[in-house]
Amino acid sequence: MVEPRQEHPHADAHPELPLDSDLDVEESSEGQPRPVHLRWRFVGLVFVGGTAGTASREFLTLLVPSADGFPTATLVINVVGAFLLGALLETIVRHGRDSGGRRVLRLVLGTGFLGGFTTYSALAIDTSMLAASGDIPFAVAYPLGTILIGAVATWAGIAIAASLHDRRANG
Repeated sequence: MVEPRQEHPHADAHPELPLDSDLDVEESSEGQPRPVHLRWRFVGLVFVGGTAGTASREFLTLLVPSADGFPTATLVINVVGAFLLGALLETIVRHGRDSGGRRVLRLVLGTGFLGGFTTYSALAIDTSMLAASGDIPFAVAYPLGTILIGAVATWAGIAIAASLHDRRANG
């Protein structure tokens, strides 16, 4: 059973796009309605993706050392992850309803892999280490810059994926 689409102030701007796909309710094996985020299969998919994303992040962190105290790997990981998440979600949503294979991709790659890959907790630790070293201006600029660059990267991922989709749709 799928819940009816809830009205939202921006619902008419893009009626083809879902408001929140996790609001969908599916029948459990016992016949009871159960939200998607409470189904073990989907939790398992996020776990598998998250494990791979976390391992990939650790590998890159060990591969790319800090440069003169600058946490290069953390910055690159967060910006690349933001770009990829924007592109992934835009691509998935442009190909139809969040169900079946699209939902699996979103959960494994988006929530799982990229959720484990990006590391805003390391950003916080790196920022506190910069502050503790006495480099206060950099300790303020680094997290703000990372968040701003990440937002731009997300927008770029969305814009590129939308553009590619529009080109394919228009032949």
